[in-house]
Amino acid sequence: MVDESNLQRQVIHGVADVGRSKAQSARDSIVAINPLIRVRLHELRLAPSNAVDLFKQYDLILDGTDNFATRYLVNDAAVLAGKPYVWGSIYRFEGQASVFWEDAPDGLGVNYRDLYPEPPPPGMVPSCAEGGVLGIICASVASVMGTEAIKLITGIGETLLGRLLVYDALEMSYRTITIRKDPSTPKITELVDYEQFCGVVADDAAQAAKGSTITPRELRDWLDSGRKLALIDVRDPVEWDIVHIDGAQLIPKSLINSGEGLAKLPQDRTAVLYCKTGVRSAEALAAVKKAGFSDAVHLQGGIVAWAKQMQPDMVMY
Repeated sequence: MVDESNLQRQVIHGVADVGRSKAQSARDSIVAINPLIRVRLHELRLAPSNAVDLFKQYDLILDGTDNFATRYLVNDAAVLAGKPYVWGSIYRFEGQASVFWEDAPDGLGVNYRDLYPEPPPPGMVPSCAEGGVLGIICASVASVMGTEAIKLITGIGETLLGRLLVYDALEMSYRTITIRKDPSTPKITELVDYEQFCGVVADDAAQAAKGSTITPRELRDWLDSGRKLALIDVRDPVEWDIVHIDGAQLIPKSLINSGEGLAKLPQDRTAVLYCKTGVRSAEALAAVKKAGFSDAVHLQGGIVAWAKQMQPDMVMY
C-alpha cells in the first residue's frame, strides 16, 4: 500500500494514492502519461514459489527493491530464468547501479552474488525507510536504470554489465568499479528461503532482540570476566556435532518453542542464546523472554560471527 512517507522518494504516487495498492497506483500514473503503453499487473508478493515463472514471461527485469532478501531472490530467479536485469540501490546520499546477466554473450556474465556473495549481518544496513534517503537520489539512479534498460533492449552502446556505477550526491561524483566473475561463488541451482538466508526475523523476535543482543566481543568479555552465564546453542543436533562454542549447552529451538526446553534453562544465570547467524536465536529469545527469563540475550551474527571475530580457526559449515 502507498504510505504518506513514500511520497518524497516514490514520485510515481501522489497524495491521492495514499492507502491504494502500489501496483495499481503505478499503473495509473504510467497510463496517464502514455496511454499507448500496456501495463500488466501482478498483485502478488514476489516469492521463491512464483519468481522464476514470472520472470520467464519477460525479456528484461528491473530491480529497485530496498531489502536484501528480495534482491537475492530477484538475482537467483533471473539466473534460473536466463534473464538479464538492471539493478539499482540507494542509501541516504549515495546510489549504485549495474546490469547483471549470468548468461550474457562472450562469457561476460556476472550476477549479483559476484558483487555481494553474502548479505550483511541483520540490521547493519537499514532500508530506505529506516535509514532515510534524499528523494532526488531515487530519480538519479532510476534515470541510469532506465538508460541501461533501453540500451539492453535496443542493443546500443556499452551497458553496465560487469561494472558497478557508484554515485555520491554530496561530492557530485560518479565512478565505476569492475565486477568480475567469482569462481568461488556456488552455482545457483534452486531458490531458497531468502528471509532466513538474509537474517530476516519475525516482528516478535526483532522486538525481543532489541536491547537484548550482544556482540561476539561482548560475549568474550563476559566469559573472560567470569560472569555467570548459561551459553545455549539453539541449533539442531547435527549442527552442534559439526562445531559449537566451548562451554555451551544444546537446547534446540524446537524444544524451546514447544516448552520442553524451557525447563532446562538455569534460573541463576544469564542465558545467552546463539545459532548459526542470529535468526533462530532471536526467535528462540522471544519465547524465552515470554517464559519469564527477562535478562536473556542472544549473540549477534551467531556462531558464524563468533568464528570470524574470535576463533578464525573454527570449523564452519
